[in-house]
Amino acid sequence: MTHIQTAGAYEAGACNIGPGEIAMRRRSGHFGALLTLGLLVALVAIGAPPIWRLLIAIPAAGTAVTYLQAILRFCVAFGWLGVFNFGEVGTTTSVQDAEARRADRARALRMIAAGSAIGLAIGVLAVLL
Repeated sequence: MTHIQTAGAYEAGACNIGPGEIAMRRRSGHFGALLTLGLLVALVAIGAPPIWRLLIAIPAAGTAVTYLQAILRFCVAFGWLGVFNFGEVGTTTSVQDAEARRADRARALRMIAAGSAIGLAIGVLAVLL
């Protein structure tokens, strides 16, 4: 299915955040990446057994979901809650159409699954270091 994206417009299952929300998620992703890297460095520095490095899968997955939200212009939480925002950060508008809410929830679940897979892959790579 091809989505035609109009700048600054809600599109069910495809786009539910505007520039302010996207920028906030990008900054959060940077913070999460630094946190994940810091945890890995700490685990290596203390000589933790390699299997313990798998712990970085948790913040890595969160970071991946956060970056996906910025890249795909879609907030997982907003999708789950049935809201969108193209205005000032912190404000939302409800999605009224039930089919659109279903599409948003499905997209949110796919993004969580993708971010979790990315996080797990990063965790496995950390174990193999």
